[in-house]
Amino acid sequence: MNVTDINAYGLVIGGSLVIILSYFANLLAKRTNIPSVLVLIGMGIAIRQGLNAIGLTEIPFEGLVLELLGTVGLIFIVLEAALDLQLTRDKRTLIIKSASLALLALIGSSLAIAWFLQVSMDFPFYEGLVYGIPLSIMSSAIIIPSVGGLHHDPKEFMVYESTFSDIFGIMAFYLLLGNSESASPQEVLLSIGSNLFLTLVIAILVSYLLVWILQKITSSVKLFLSIAVLLLIYSIQKLLHLSPLILILIFGLMLNNHRLFFPQWRNALRGGRLGRWFGIKEEHQSDGSGWPAHLLDDKRMSVLHHDYHLLTLESAFVIRTFFFVLFGMTVSLAALSDLQVIMEGLIICVILFAIRFLFLLLFKREAMFPLLYIAPRGLITILLFFQIQSSYPEFVQPGFDQGILLVVILITSIVMTVALVQHGLGVKEIPREPGTAALELSDQDLHGKNNPPGERLTQPPNSSANN
Repeated sequence: MNVTDINAYGLVIGGSLVIILSYFANLLAKRTNIPSVLVLIGMGIAIRQGLNAIGLTEIPFEGLVLELLGTVGLIFIVLEAALDLQLTRDKRTLIIKSASLALLALIGSSLAIAWFLQVSMDFPFYEGLVYGIPLSIMSSAIIIPSVGGLHHDPKEFMVYESTFSDIFGIMAFYLLLGNSESASPQEVLLSIGSNLFLTLVIAILVSYLLVWILQKITSSVKLFLSIAVLLLIYSIQKLLHLSPLILILIFGLMLNNHRLFFPQWRNALRGGRLGRWFGIKEEHQSDGSGWPAHLLDDKRMSVLHHDYHLLTLESAFVIRTFFFVLFGMTVSLAALSDLQVIMEGLIICVILFAIRFLFLLLFKREAMFPLLYIAPRGLITILLFFQIQSSYPEFVQPGFDQGILLVVILITSIVMTVALVQHGLGVKEIPREPGTAALELSDQDLHGKNNPPGERLTQPPNSSANN
């Protein structure tokens, strides 16, 4: 039997059942603290065994589907994360500390894992870094819905840290691969600098133009139109060996912080020659809608931000579902019975938690539990590993068993689950509602006083809460 024996209705039924079961897996996760990713991977393993039983051992275009899901998944994950990042003064401490911890932990873990792979498997150090970066990225897709039971400060910290870990890790991974042929450190730095500069210029110009156009469009199909534009520009930048995820990041930040990117320069330009050059009229300056702020309508931007939240939330759910199921279908159960694979995966997990302990000690001297153990690996890690196999075969190392990846994901997810259960914390979803913002954090030190459990948090209007 082969896949051609399955008609279109069979595929529709199968896909529908997977989505329905994924929904119930999320409900199970909220009640039991078991990450839904483990349920989905298990579902994929069960499906593979069932297909093998009926003689369907190979699925055509499996690699292509995974690569497509990976590309679209990266875009939606970064966009979803950027839509939750509020760049406000009261979040300055939170942003600096969480971003610093995410970056330092990423660098430290990647270097340590690269050294371990070099010593234990004879990896070249550069290839070790290529493998080490994906293993060092925390999964916001698992963390964000799992920390709802934490107090206010650590919850906010984990949401932002995992978000920055995703963004920094993805950018570092592609920058590393894009500069693999550089002959010297100076050449690498020059290449990275020029790459980032060109990418940043394109990203800012496209984002400004796209945001301005979107809030002018009244058609109901503008969201998928903009996604198509982002996918197009992303793919072109990727072919030009740029860093296209910066575009997605800036576009999402601009939607959530439009007044930061479109400020009121009324006072600086009022009555000035520069104001006349730009054609700014006095009425725009006197009614609180100075240029370039008057280019955007706050109500339309609020609706647009909410609509994008819904789009990314629903789309990311579907992409995550099918990706984890397909990943489970590629898992070899024989690898889990290999003692060497288990030990190598366990050592990598020890490295990850040791590095995290050191930097948490630096940034948060108090209340380290359970934050120390909330460091699961998941979707981004898998996506980048499949990217190595599909798009960068020259970096593929035969000595690295894919079972190690599964062991790391399982151990880090189980450690997080056990820590939350022992701490008496259930999974509580952080709601996304129209007209609500991401949870507020005071400018006090992050290891200061926590809000009591169940306390309602003040949320300013015109944005969405983290999920």
